Amino acid sequence: MLEIPGWRHVYSGKVRDLYVPADTAADATPAHLLVVASDRVSAFDHVLSPGIPGKGELLTTLSLWWFDQLAGADGGRAIPNHLAADHALRGDDPVSLIPDAVRGRAMLVRSLDMQPIECVVRGYLTGSGWAEYQAEGTVCGIRLPEGLNDGDRLPEPLYTPAFKAPMGEHDENITFERSVELVGAETAAALRDLSLEIYRRAAATAEAHGLILADTKFEFGFDAEGVLTLADEVLTSDSSRYWDAEAWRTGTTPAERMASFDKQIVRNWLAQNWDKQGEPPLLPDEIVERTRERYATLLGLLTGA
Repeated sequence: MLEIPGWRHVYSGKVRDLYVPADTAADATPAHLLVVASDRVSAFDHVLSPGIPGKGELLTTLSLWWFDQLAGADGGRAIPNHLAADHALRGDDPVSLIPDAVRGRAMLVRSLDMQPIECVVRGYLTGSGWAEYQAEGTVCGIRLPEGLNDGDRLPEPLYTPAFKAPMGEHDENITFERSVELVGAETAAALRDLSLEIYRRAAATAEAHGLILADTKFEFGFDAEGVLTLADEVLTSDSSRYWDAEAWRTGTTPAERMASFDKQIVRNWLAQNWDKQGEPPLLPDEIVERTRERYATLLGLLTGA
């Protein structure tokens, strides 16, 4: 694990690493945390090798762009987020508070009381939702009209929460009623309403850039003043499914219509070359490069970077 002067590593997920100030007492809640996005890539609950070069910086750049849009740059109301000021003045000169070793792929954020709900919003029928619809005519138990096809736009975006499982276990799709039991009626409703608001705004922004935001997931926490606050990464290729709008309109097969700007290339290759037993094989250079190109293309389409 990367050692960062002045910071202490406290947690690693499949993709991100979390640090607190080195002088933070073991039982204290730090005012700020450092969230570092690695180049690791995961699929089917395994971290794969090699990673995707530059992925951490690409995803962090995209998250920061979306946080800015949702803070009002898109013309909507400001959605509170967990970002803390990452520069301080030294005399008249701004100085970065992000350590040099992780600059470009790290965010300085405020500590929040994170909620145990993963807030999923689906605007289109695909993935596990399509599989359930074929079998039951529902998505996460919500009845849908008959006659929909893979990749079709849903009549209205669906909020389908999940319970965030302990590390190493699968998140569990739950009903809205179950989310009420977990966090209370007021918080459950606030999570749902804010998730749908953010999705609609982000989908409109994506559409203006020739993209479809098919689905996404958000995480929220309460700050010290009790304000519900958007946290974690937001609207990246790792947490969202983006499609090219023109390809979706004109494609003749599901693969053409729904070629996504994420690690689907990795998933497809693994599905064809691994039986999910034991350790996954090394990713070929071509798959790594094609995946990196998809991440970079999405960032360019949205931000012009």
